[in-house]
Amino acid sequence: MLKRPEAHIANTSSMGGFLPVPGQTVYGASKATVKLLTEGIYAELLNTNVKVTVIYPGAIGTNIAANTGVSIAVPADAESSFKPLPADKAAQIIVDAIEQDRYSVFVGSDAKFMDFIYRLNPKRAARYIYKQMKSLLPN
Repeated sequence: MLKRPEAHIANTSSMGGFLPVPGQTVYGASKATVKLLTEGIYAELLNTNVKVTVIYPGAIGTNIAANTGVSIAVPADAESSFKPLPADKAAQIIVDAIEQDRYSVFVGSDAKFMDFIYRLNPKRAARYIYKQMKSLLPN
């Protein structure tokens, strides 16, 4: 990549890579690793033609959860106004971030909101996530 006129590395982390999600601790740890790996690569490649972006997607309208084989019961009182970001819109946000050589990109309003609230008050953000997730967790 260093020999090319320009290059770009884009790694996908997750909201779980910067805040704790109950029941997803190992997943979150792996995504935090992606975050730190990407940030380290960025620092190592600062004075080169290789650009680096870390992507933090929120809820995107794909079949990824359904394809895991793990069933998640959504409670009847689940917030009906919640709508994942359509995949094509998420893809465009990511492409735009890469073209603009952005250091990081939060994809979706949920990812942006959780980044904001976590930076303001990590403890409150952890409690908020727990309250949102507790009905999905095993007893």
